[in-house]
Amino acid sequence: MTNAASPLLDMSYSDEVAAAKRDGVPIVALESTIITHGMPYPGNLEMARSVEAIIREAGAVPATIAVVDGVLNIGLEAEQLEALALTTHAMKLSRADIAFAIAERRTGATTVAATMIAAARAGIKVFATGGIGGVHRGAEESFDISADLEELARTGVIVVCAGAKAILDVPKTLEVLETRGVPVVTYDAVEFPAFWSRSSGLPSPLSLNSPAAIANFQTTRELLGLNGGMLVANPVPEDAEIPRQEMEIYIRRALDNAEAEEITGKAVTPYLLDTLFRLTDGRSLQTNIALVENNARLAAAIAVALGD
Repeated sequence: MTNAASPLLDMSYSDEVAAAKRDGVPIVALESTIITHGMPYPGNLEMARSVEAIIREAGAVPATIAVVDGVLNIGLEAEQLEALALTTHAMKLSRADIAFAIAERRTGATTVAATMIAAARAGIKVFATGGIGGVHRGAEESFDISADLEELARTGVIVVCAGAKAILDVPKTLEVLETRGVPVVTYDAVEFPAFWSRSSGLPSPLSLNSPAAIANFQTTRELLGLNGGMLVANPVPEDAEIPRQEMEIYIRRALDNAEAEEITGKAVTPYLLDTLFRLTDGRSLQTNIALVENNARLAAAIAVALGD
């Protein structure tokens, strides 16, 4: 591991990421909450290794980001990745608490927002994830809106995902992104995807059909001095999707269960994902893995097209 030259922040690059930065090899950031809060061991470790391998095969270097004992790690060594997959006490870190975890020497996994912050600090321009957070259903009463949306408006990282998680209010999520000036590009499709499903039934604000075109769009934004990130929505592969009408039945049932059990705050999303896993007999998890791998492949292609 290579420590970053900062007396104020304990930040460390994996050997592979440090070499990539030195040699100008494209790097793709990866979040870590999908490892600690998204699926159980050993499936989480197998998934993390698979995603990293896909990025390497595409000509880029993976940088899984996490805070380990107060150190902000940009890339994890093999033994660190396995240890994180086994941990049961990792915090779930967003903008509000990533600095707390570092200051208090805690271990925490980064959400979309925290991963964007860390990636930008490390000079990484592309980040692959599963789905972003957004406006929760019923937010007009709960005011539950993910910090991911604000981060996309302020931090200049391309985020490749399979759309907003379908457990959210997708129309309101798109509306907030538009209001905040975040470009939303769907890759090779005209409808915005709904995570487990290829379409949300909503038109995509923008559409591009090549990694080079996406890279050129981002470069043009930078030349214009436009701040903030870009959301690239990549529909799940056809053979892995769960149709939207079917998935909506499961989602409504899971939401009803969460309300009945008074699940709130950061516990909501893990609870819903676990409930959906049971309701779909494991299909939702298999689709989740397929879309994350698909997003990693596209993110690596974009990073290569950007040339850094």
